[in-house]
Amino acid sequence: MSLAPDEPTPPPAGPPSRLPDLGLRAAGGLVSIVAGVVTGLVELMLATVRVAGQLIGVSVLVAIGANIVLSWFAHETVGRRWSVALPAVPWFLLMAVAAIRTNEGDLLLAGNNWVGLVMIMAGAMTFAVMGFRQILAVPRTPRG
Repeated sequence: MSLAPDEPTPPPAGPPSRLPDLGLRAAGGLVSIVAGVVTGLVELMLATVRVAGQLIGVSVLVAIGANIVLSWFAHETVGRRWSVALPAVPWFLLMAVAAIRTNEGDLLLAGNNWVGLVMIMAGAMTFAVMGFRQILAVPRTPRG
């Protein structure tokens, strides 16, 4: 037997706090929403870019690339399969609003602008494919 005084036992380890994780997921979701709006605005501005009087369609490529990155970012930060909707919904709403004529007759995205129409189709298809891929993906095991 030991005659040394008893050492204090450490408190039992409880489950790790989920608050930082939830905060980071919420921040990632908020960034995804804001980025969906910002990239939609950039794409709308690029839809009318012309070279030598001809529409060049750069916004279609930007829409495809940006929507792939936004979908991936949302999924990685939020960690849920439905997270592709976070950037997609504001993007879709922005495109719908851009296609509606105001009382003054202003229109951001005209029907005779082939680039705008292809941009909406390509962007929507990109979000759909990325969402479908995330739904079919095999769930990952937790890290750590």
